[in-house]
Amino acid sequence: MRFSVYQDSQVGGRPSNQDRMGYCFTRDALLLLLADGMGGHQHGEIAASLSLQTMGTLFRERARPLADDPAVLLDELVFGAHQALLAYRAAHRLPDTPRTTIVACLVQQGRAWWVHCGDSRLYWLRHGRILARTVDHSHVERLVALGRVSPLERANHPDRNRLYNCVGAPTLPQVDRAAPVQLQAGDQLLLCSDGLWSMVREHELALRLSASPLEQAIPALVRQAAVAGGKNGDNVTALAMTWLDDRPGFAGNALLTDGLARDSIVTSIHPQRP
Repeated sequence: MRFSVYQDSQVGGRPSNQDRMGYCFTRDALLLLLADGMGGHQHGEIAASLSLQTMGTLFRERARPLADDPAVLLDELVFGAHQALLAYRAAHRLPDTPRTTIVACLVQQGRAWWVHCGDSRLYWLRHGRILARTVDHSHVERLVALGRVSPLERANHPDRNRLYNCVGAPTLPQVDRAAPVQLQAGDQLLLCSDGLWSMVREHELALRLSASPLEQAIPALVRQAAVAGGKNGDNVTALAMTWLDDRPGFAGNALLTDGLARDSIVTSIHPQRP
């Protein structure tokens, strides 16, 4: 299994960075994670951090070195994060549970599965074209589906940040699952917070990722979104993977910058041997 990964984050116009990103891999499986702590609730950064830590730990326990059922495992990871947040609230006697969006993708045997809760997105790209993306769990996305709002109004609509689904709410999260897809060499998976996709049009995301290596494209996109957001802009975070091939027994090749945001969380799991 060969792949390259690159990630970057900027605080934007916010006082702190509540986005978190990370990845874990075994010899034969890769997990990509991104969470955007919800600033309208207490401790959004804790919600995002604790969720990624919990999901990474569960992945490490159960992918040995493959997940028996990737779709089921992804569900278990999200619900495990949800329970961890409820337990954190109880342990610290908080008036409300910290909340976060989550998008997660598991890759093994040349296929990718992904799930999400909220408006953090995943894009699947090939040769500069977006083949699929997640659909936001937001009020404005419902309006688009009903034909009441133009798709071009998504990014700047006043109700863009009104979400109806997240991890850490009083009710169980609604886990939106995508059907597994077969990856080809050169395919890319981009996970990003709304601070990125709301500031950079999709055709430009696809163009930049196809025109430059990840270590150039991702920082450039993050920087562009942060500048566009200005002093009132959101945190901007992106994690991208380029799939190379799936030769059996070939350990994951993770490319990681030293210039990661201090607030990011990276979990690397050494390839496990039989």
